[in-house]
Amino acid sequence: MGGNHGAGTESVLAEVLAGVVRREHIPVDSHFFDDLGANSLVMAHFCARVRKRPDLPSVSMKDVYGHPTIRRLAAALAETPAGGATVAVAAERPEPGSTARYVLCGTLQFTVFAVYCLLAGTVTARGYAWVSAGDGVAGVYSRSVVFGGALFIGACVLPVGAKWVLVGRWRKAEFPVWSLAYVRFWTVKALLHASPMVLFVGNPLYVLYLRALGARIGGGVTILSRSVPVCTDLLTVGAGTVIRKDCHFLCYQALAGRIRTGPVTLGSGVHVGEQTVLDIGTSMGDGAQLGHSSALYGGLAVPAGQRWHGSPAQPTDVDYVRVPPVPCSTARRAAYALAALLQTLLLYIPLAVGGAHLLLTLVPALGTASREVSSARFLTEALVLSLAVFAAYVVLGLAAVTLVPRLLTPFLRPGRVYPLYGFHYSVQRAIARLTNIRFFKWLCGDSSYIVPYLRALGYDLSRVEQTGSNFGTEVRHETPYLVTVGSGTMVADGLSIVNADFSGTSFRVSRAVIGPRNFLGNHIAYPAGGRTGDNCLLATKVMVPLDGELRENVGLLGSPCFEIPRSVERDSRFDHLREGDELRRRLAAKNRYNLRSMGLFLFVRWLHWFALTVLGLAAVDLYGGEGTVGGLLIGAALIVGLVFTLGYYVLVERLIGRFRPLRPQLCSIYERDFWLHERLWKVPDRHIVALNGTPFKNVVWRLLGVRLGRRVFDDGCVITERTLTAIGDDCTLAAHTKVQAHSQEDGTFKSEHITIGAGCTLQVGALVHYGVAMGDGAVLAPDSFLMKGEEMPPGALWGGNPAVAPRHA
Repeated sequence: MGGNHGAGTESVLAEVLAGVVRREHIPVDSHFFDDLGANSLVMAHFCARVRKRPDLPSVSMKDVYGHPTIRRLAAALAETPAGGATVAVAAERPEPGSTARYVLCGTLQFTVFAVYCLLAGTVTARGYAWVSAGDGVAGVYSRSVVFGGALFIGACVLPVGAKWVLVGRWRKAEFPVWSLAYVRFWTVKALLHASPMVLFVGNPLYVLYLRALGARIGGGVTILSRSVPVCTDLLTVGAGTVIRKDCHFLCYQALAGRIRTGPVTLGSGVHVGEQTVLDIGTSMGDGAQLGHSSALYGGLAVPAGQRWHGSPAQPTDVDYVRVPPVPCSTARRAAYALAALLQTLLLYIPLAVGGAHLLLTLVPALGTASREVSSARFLTEALVLSLAVFAAYVVLGLAAVTLVPRLLTPFLRPGRVYPLYGFHYSVQRAIARLTNIRFFKWLCGDSSYIVPYLRALGYDLSRVEQTGSNFGTEVRHETPYLVTVGSGTMVADGLSIVNADFSGTSFRVSRAVIGPRNFLGNHIAYPAGGRTGDNCLLATKVMVPLDGELRENVGLLGSPCFEIPRSVERDSRFDHLREGDELRRRLAAKNRYNLRSMGLFLFVRWLHWFALTVLGLAAVDLYGGEGTVGGLLIGAALIVGLVFTLGYYVLVERLIGRFRPLRPQLCSIYERDFWLHERLWKVPDRHIVALNGTPFKNVVWRLLGVRLGRRVFDDGCVITERTLTAIGDDCTLAAHTKVQAHSQEDGTFKSEHITIGAGCTLQVGALVHYGVAMGDGAVLAPDSFLMKGEEMPPGALWGGNPAVAPRHA
């Protein structure tokens, strides 16, 4: 290793570590975590300082966990050449941004959106007037079928027509964001995301839809991911392939201020696991497999018949197809698709259209064309209507998600193999959709009240040790009746329990068991048969193993995972608050605070419904909702409704935070500062998705407190702590990325600033943790996890889970 060998390297590493932990002397055989009491954040700072030393090789957190003493670390690095801290490939620098092009792009995007809304309003007004003229229930129903069906088909056909007119056939290409080429790209993408055909994911109709958009897809393909591929002509999928949910195969890449389109090629009989990323230029041969929580980087190809997993993916012996095939004919698929289409056209759409007609006829003011929209009578009717609809949604919705699936679940037997696209498959899909409704988990999550809700859904939670934060707001599953979570286990957020297995022709539901006294971080896919037992720490974005010995009393990090310490001394400083009388007193106080938060947000949600009800009824009432003017008013109400929603929730969030920035925290979950932070997480923000890829999202981020530079391209990033985040000029934030300035491990909450320099890129699926600093022009590869406290040098290219700088061979 250059001029530093043996004791020389040990002394330099010990000197660096002593400076980080502020000790005069570091014994070379002292364990970083057990003896020195260090933690992952401290060791991340150590790695960053080592990387700045030209006489030392690069050190990653994986090196530190695998060799947790100075002596072992020095020995492991002895064969690494000097200068190993430099990256193998330099990150691409973004082009200088153009403010004029940025403004013009935003203007054109707003024009497209406004035209779409006005067209939708006009069609809705004329259609509703025609439906209202129906004679009796039968007349209203038949007209609802015709109008609703035409509207549904039109909304599905429009993206197809727009794609072929504006783009033609997608080819491998590259163009800058904010350009005219990008406007065409964005228009097609936005229409695809608005298409109701997304509701048919998991249905053969969805595959036919992608074929109509130009994708080359063979027979018997099952796609369960709601992540819609945009450049469909570049997608090739062989017969019998299965793509699990939360797989991102967009066929484009956002990098350094440019959009690059490229192919994704999957052979026949391929299996792509859950929470995966397929970058452009990737391919998988016939019969290949990609495990869950994995990624194929651009240019990687999985040979036929091989199994890969990890981020970036590497060969493995684990078999991820765990259910045998059964006969599933083309006729069965066609019948299932036809039945779903008829059910939609003859039942769901008429109920929605006819229900809207019935609801509006209940408001007498709408039949008078009074134009007195500010009158007390009008506002009273809007208030009563919104309150009644909201209360019905809450009460009937809670009854539906807890009772209806229980009636269906006896039709699914654990361990039994069923063919796809039949009665049992419909039951499984219905249970998954009903029990994964976000509203109630959002309302009850991060509080003691999530426990009875999950039990009502069907979770087996053993003997619950109530913490007040047993589960976050985002917990998903294939079926809640086959989930067991051990006593004393805590789950942060973003847990997806994978307790159904799929092949190209069959599926099977199985029990997933998470052991007692575990802690699960963010964004984890936990499969049935996961090899973890008691007292495990599963770090953020970890790949849960399906092979090997049962892991107990350890932590797991990365994809593929490796062992880390379960806990360190610093993490136990608040243990005295988690037991005895002190716990009971603080938990009771937290419960009262959380209950007030739930009441507050029910009121906030209803008030939003009330305002939108007033807006919608006013648009209809002014001109009776008929004619061109009435239709244009309805379209204008859609635009104003979105603008109002954005401003309303910005104001709610800033009022809760008292218009003050958050301060970095290291505290117990039983302290009031954390409870305020939890309350901020409950402010709805899914409406911001409508602004993805537009300059208007940057405006909202700034209003929410993000220190955001100019011309940032945000294609779908989530920023959890807005006022703790700084992002420089001309950054590129790709779809499904996340900037998370906090962590919650067991009963300890930590938050810190995140700084992303000018011209940086976060590629699809990447996650940036708290305390991170990215130098100007740095690039984080797809599906990477940039751990807390890491410092990326300017112009660096890092990748992996956890993210590291590639070393020279």
